[in-house]
Amino acid sequence: MGINDTIKQKAFASEAQKAIVNLAYTQSYFSGVVANALKPFNITNQQFNVLRILKGQDLEPISINEISNRMVDRMSNASRLVDKLCKKGLALRSISNHDKRQVDVSLTSQGAEILSQLNVLINKVVEEHDTLCEEEFVQLNDLLDKFRRD
Repeated sequence: MGINDTIKQKAFASEAQKAIVNLAYTQSYFSGVVANALKPFNITNQQFNVLRILKGQDLEPISINEISNRMVDRMSNASRLVDKLCKKGLALRSISNHDKRQVDVSLTSQGAEILSQLNVLINKVVEEHDTLCEEEFVQLNDLLDKFRRD
């Protein structure tokens, strides 16, 4: 079903406008699918994103500012997200060795274990939505990169 039928809109002002609405609708759809997968672990999409960023550090601490820079959802409050993960025992805050004004964050062993379980769930979501061939996914990624202004 196309976006016109899905949101019951007869026409768009342009194909560019249609694409932007389609992207927003698709992002919202996948956000909901991922949120449902994470729900049993009481982890939000944004918290999952922070856990993945921490895991990507290979046990090296990272500053909250750098976490913010790497977030998929730029509107997220990284400091608040880190606080929640620390309260759950999934992340650890510490004063930076390089700059005493900076707070560094690292993944705990419990955080790594939970993330491993979450990745299994998210991989299942990816498999369930693996509806394009590899070449089409490459093309889609190229188009999205071209479309976005970073």
